[in-house]
Amino acid sequence: MRTKVGIVGAGPAGLMLSHLLHLAGIDSIIIENRTRAYCEARVRAGLIEQWAADMLVETGVGARMQRESLRHNGIHLAFGGALHHIDFVQLVGKHVTIYGQQEVVKDLIARRLADGTPILFDVEDTRVEGIGGTSPKIHFRHDGKPQTIDCDFIGGCDGFHGICRPSMPAGVLTEYERVYPFGWLGILAQAKPVSDELIYCYHPRGFALFSMRSPTIVRYYLQCAPDEDVTQWPAEKIWDELEARLGGTRVPERGPLLETIVAPMRSFVAEPMQHGRLFLAGDSAHIVPPTGAKGMNLAFADTRVLARAIEAFYRSGATAALESYSQTCLRRVWKAQRFSWWMTSLLHLFPDATPFDRRRQLAELDYVASSEAAAKSLAENYVGLPIE
Repeated sequence: MRTKVGIVGAGPAGLMLSHLLHLAGIDSIIIENRTRAYCEARVRAGLIEQWAADMLVETGVGARMQRESLRHNGIHLAFGGALHHIDFVQLVGKHVTIYGQQEVVKDLIARRLADGTPILFDVEDTRVEGIGGTSPKIHFRHDGKPQTIDCDFIGGCDGFHGICRPSMPAGVLTEYERVYPFGWLGILAQAKPVSDELIYCYHPRGFALFSMRSPTIVRYYLQCAPDEDVTQWPAEKIWDELEARLGGTRVPERGPLLETIVAPMRSFVAEPMQHGRLFLAGDSAHIVPPTGAKGMNLAFADTRVLARAIEAFYRSGATAALESYSQTCLRRVWKAQRFSWWMTSLLHLFPDATPFDRRRQLAELDYVASSEAAAKSLAENYVGLPIE
């Protein structure tokens, strides 16, 4: 097979890259080691920054999101037995959109297939070669047969555990990582949301987050041990703990649990995000703790920069944007890492925290809730920093 851009991974990064390239008249082929059903059912974060939601609409894949999503004008901070509202619209004139990542993936897959882009699901034994030259290749097996994609560029959009990042030559990458000493016990449940906007809770028993996917489906999280055994958390215990960590500010409606997971918390950045004709995007290059809700938004930002750089190459032969791809993306990535780290440090209980540390956290929360300048900084980062 021959195409201009071979894309490894049919998650938000790979699908959006292919979509933006198609709009620029550039063909691509996507391969994915999971089935289509798995990709479309995998529940992930569902908070979209305003610029990203606008991009989905402007590029023709946001119609269902506009009909079914929830608009949030702010968030609540819960501490000291009270709720404190941070009004994004009032502070910075922007909002965020709640729409499940799996729904974005469904919309993008349907659009790519309708536009004629080949998406090969359930491939095996993927590897890349020739990334240092001008004619890279992607080798894989599909339906039991070996196949090869000859291309000009490779989009490495295959996630943290994918094959693209490890395919870079030894010594090229510098990897930065922080593993947090806790995880999130997450539930998906059929119940009415406890609030019309997200609630971030600081509590002596640990952090909790109250989110939603729709008016009838909630997504709640509890700070827990990174190796927490979910079998020790029956439904009643989970609901009791969620109610306790709300500190009396709300009483959550209880409903049947649809999913219970434990998610680890880590920060990770690989530099540079490119080598030769291989360009990393999304989780293959960086991971953020979910506290700041930046994962999918960073993936979209990467692909927007990369698609424009590839378009410039085919339009005029210009390579400056391709050469500066990593530098451009990493400025945003590190700002998102800083914000995600700050939100995580502000709201979680660390095992080695002293009484001084906890009093300092409460003082900072009070500062954010009472200072317009502090609240505006949170709002500006949460809704999405300007795109370069």
